[in-house]
Amino acid sequence: MSRTAILFSGLGIAAAVVGLAVAWLWLAASTSIGDDSAATIAVGKTLYADRCASCHGANLEGHPDWKSPLPSGRLPAPPHDASGHTWHHPDGVLFRITREGPAGVVGGGYQSDMPGFGNVMSDEEIRAVLTFIKSTWPERERQYQAEMSRWEREANQ
Repeated sequence: MSRTAILFSGLGIAAAVVGLAVAWLWLAASTSIGDDSAATIAVGKTLYADRCASCHGANLEGHPDWKSPLPSGRLPAPPHDASGHTWHHPDGVLFRITREGPAGVVGGGYQSDMPGFGNVMSDEEIRAVLTFIKSTWPERERQYQAEMSRWEREANQ
């Protein structure tokens, strides 16, 4: 193989590696919740009140008896405060559930009363809502959820 062919092969491989790294960074940025500024939290709080509170409660308390199926067989809206299980999920999962709806993420014919919000909120608005929700958790739950998100990012590398 000539030196020129080897050089071009090496450049091709390097370009592929850089391309994959950029794609991974874009994917991680597109699902990571990220910015926890006061402004983002305020926007998220307003959006939560408009889009989420009617089911999940004005104080993130969820539906009473949220672990017991409704007559329809579907589960009621869970709380998003520390008493619920939202903080058990990494950022990417929370983002996808909000954007696509639980049925879109769980699959297998899972049925939920929660729609996906990707057609009514932008990705940035969804991230703001999730940032607001996370801002209400005690430090222990925030740390646990941050660790879950770190593991998720590492697994997707």
